[in-house]
Amino acid sequence: MVHWTAEEKQLITGIWGKVNVADCGAEALARLLIVYPWTQRFFSSFGNLSSPTAITGNPMVRAHGKKVLTSFGEAIKNLDNIKTTYAKLSELHCEKLHVDPENFRLLGDILIIVLASHFARDFTPACQFAWQKLVGVVAHALARKYH
Repeated sequence: MVHWTAEEKQLITGIWGKVNVADCGAEALARLLIVYPWTQRFFSSFGNLSSPTAITGNPMVRAHGKKVLTSFGEAIKNLDNIKTTYAKLSELHCEKLHVDPENFRLLGDILIIVLASHFARDFTPACQFAWQKLVGVVAHALARKYH
């Protein structure tokens, strides 16, 4: 089990309270698909992903980005029980979708970039540390069924 300090919890929830889940989720997923184009193979049903403009304008990318970030909110609500929170999602991504677990880490790193760009003044090094810890724990929880 991961230990969270009171300061880490406050830094995480303080930023999360300002996040527009639809916008930040869409931006994070779009960046993943643009920066790491091999991840597009998991989204072949999304239609046109041929360029950054097509990806950022794709309504299915926006919708799934919101879904992903909404799910991330569950980790924040359950900081002391993230592995259990993501058990079914881990199983889905491992056994049914066959997503490379490295992609969870990549998406977490991109989420850090998105949050830093949206909340630059509040996204201090201490805040980044807390969020980096969180995305690492989430990525590990999602990859759990692979081990």
